[in-house]
Amino acid sequence: MSSQPPESKATLAPTILGAFQQFASQDAIASSSLHPFASTPDENISALRKLLETANQASLSLNAHLSLPLSNPKLLSLYRQETNISHAVQQADQNVRYVVTSLRKRMGITFGEDIPLDRTQLPEWFLKRLLEWGTSAGMEAFNEPEREGRSTVLLGGKVLMVEVNFAVDRTQPERPKIDIATCKTSYDTRNSMATSSTGNSASLDGLLVDAIRGFLAEVQKEDAERDSVEASRLGDALSDHFAYLMKLDHLALSEGEGGLRWFNFIDRMSLDVEKLAGSEAEAISRQESSAKVPLDIFLLRSHSLPLPYLTIPSVSFLTYLSPLAYLKLLRAIPPPSIETSHLPKLDIPFHHLRTSLTSYPRLPGATLATLVLSPTAPPAYAADSMSMSALDTRSSSSLVPSAADMEHVFPAARETQGPQGQQYTWILDFTDGGKYPGVVMSQSRMHEVELVVNPFSGMDHMENVQMMSFGTGSWVDLLLNSQTPISPERYTATYTSPTSVHPPLQLRLTTPDEPGFVLEAVPVRTLKEVWSILEIVREQCWLNETLSGCHWVPEGLNANPVSEDAAEDMAVTEDDLQAVLKGTIKPRSIPVNVYLPAHAPADALFGGSDMDAFSLGVGGGAPPRRARIVMTTPERPPISGLVEIGVTFDPTRPRGVAVDVSGAMGVDLRVDVLEEVCRRGGLFGLPGRVWKKAHGSS
Repeated sequence: MSSQPPESKATLAPTILGAFQQFASQDAIASSSLHPFASTPDENISALRKLLETANQASLSLNAHLSLPLSNPKLLSLYRQETNISHAVQQADQNVRYVVTSLRKRMGITFGEDIPLDRTQLPEWFLKRLLEWGTSAGMEAFNEPEREGRSTVLLGGKVLMVEVNFAVDRTQPERPKIDIATCKTSYDTRNSMATSSTGNSASLDGLLVDAIRGFLAEVQKEDAERDSVEASRLGDALSDHFAYLMKLDHLALSEGEGGLRWFNFIDRMSLDVEKLAGSEAEAISRQESSAKVPLDIFLLRSHSLPLPYLTIPSVSFLTYLSPLAYLKLLRAIPPPSIETSHLPKLDIPFHHLRTSLTSYPRLPGATLATLVLSPTAPPAYAADSMSMSALDTRSSSSLVPSAADMEHVFPAARETQGPQGQQYTWILDFTDGGKYPGVVMSQSRMHEVELVVNPFSGMDHMENVQMMSFGTGSWVDLLLNSQTPISPERYTATYTSPTSVHPPLQLRLTTPDEPGFVLEAVPVRTLKEVWSILEIVREQCWLNETLSGCHWVPEGLNANPVSEDAAEDMAVTEDDLQAVLKGTIKPRSIPVNVYLPAHAPADALFGGSDMDAFSLGVGGGAPPRRARIVMTTPERPPISGLVEIGVTFDPTRPRGVAVDVSGAMGVDLRVDVLEEVCRRGGLFGLPGRVWKKAHGSS
């Protein structure tokens, strides 16, 4: 008699504890991604729906067991014992699964490329790896035999064809070298009169050449210098390029002759946005009377800097650069190289900028957004075919008036079915494919982003959703204190002058009563939506990087006992009292209160009798709500009161910020100098400069 196979045995019905235990794991529901602009919002929605269904089933089960007589104490004790054992077993199983899943999902953690130790095998090994990357992406790959130091690899889909020629140098037989000679992409359309398209993309060719050359340079280094982990990262990036191109290949095939737009629309749009960036750089150059425009000023005053084919076969936008990141780029400029005429004339060469932004890890303080065709379901409002060109604009840059007329509508990927019936959506990705965290945003700015992509719907439902796993604190907590389950009312920091021109500033930051979110990906349809979203994100990045320039700690948690030397310094003498009365004493520190005025999102959609009531801060509507930092410090003795210093993000100003000072009577302050200080990262040092000026003029 044959035994029943294990897989056909009936499984026991799950208990209520087992049914709910699956939702108790640490990664069951990502509490920081419960909003529409997370990388995977659909997964969390599905998990919440499943939790509701499980709760309903548990309720029915409990009601059905209410009538059972459970008066036997021994039976109840056995039930409790079985429940405790089951809970311990399930919790241990969940912990093991969570650790294994976390290890598998780690970004940037690899075991390195399996590079052959025998250097004579490197050329053949690399060509084999290139064929493997192509076939894993769904391409047909062929390798022609090497002839006279030349070898050719053909990679192709149904529409796309990539021809890569390599030069093999065997001058030293024991150390052969292989390098890429040429790379050319071409397109073949079905049902087309011509057999192929000559409109290949030189930018796409350059992206593939740089990726292949970078991998070859790494694997052919000396053994002591070679980094197999970095080689693996470069190889994975090249494999991702092939996979993304095959995604476009499938979409192009489904449309026949008109499918080439999936490949060439990025090039057409890139030329237009680069031309716009060049015009804006020329406008700033005329105002600054300089041949080259500082990159940080350009990013504060104009649209985001387009960088086509930076990380993937698409276009990326450099949205913001912190003062420290800009200084690092400026100090590491390589020798002068050939400049491209159609690119903006900036003080940071484009080759140096692109190299710094594509290195791993990325330059801290740089915010990048990439336009990506993602296999995600379109949002619900995508079905609305009504044109919203008059509503989705939030441009604050007035350098080039014609910029408002520029428009590019992305290919209708939402209505196109990809392979296996998969829908595609254009998204603006701030995480570089999950390699980096998103951008911490305040609720009011997330509301503005929602109004850009869907003007007829607000985000009022987000107010009652707990977005932060550690509590319902401010967005400042999410920025400065995300790993600690504490939501303090204030943070403190000490700002010390590098040249000791003023006493240390004791900063005391009051957190705004406004929740925070992590912006990761936004579905977009037009270039105007991209511009508007990036301008909102730029203001938030200015706030985030400015605050991150100081080391903030929750107030009350850093209280240290006063040392004996400090106690002796606190002793007051008669001379100190006379100096206080005369106003000539130099304080040990200057107290500064810091505030971040919050702008609650106003629902102006139905605020008036016509559509003029709807405004995102452009045209004849209300002025845009700008990011602002306010600092207050005491007046110099014997004057009573406070000096208020306000710094507002303002792209119309020469340095991208506007400084206003209230108080400080009799002090001669140059606003342009203070704005330059803010541009260089010294915003929180303004109270010290005002103090120095006040005591210098008294």
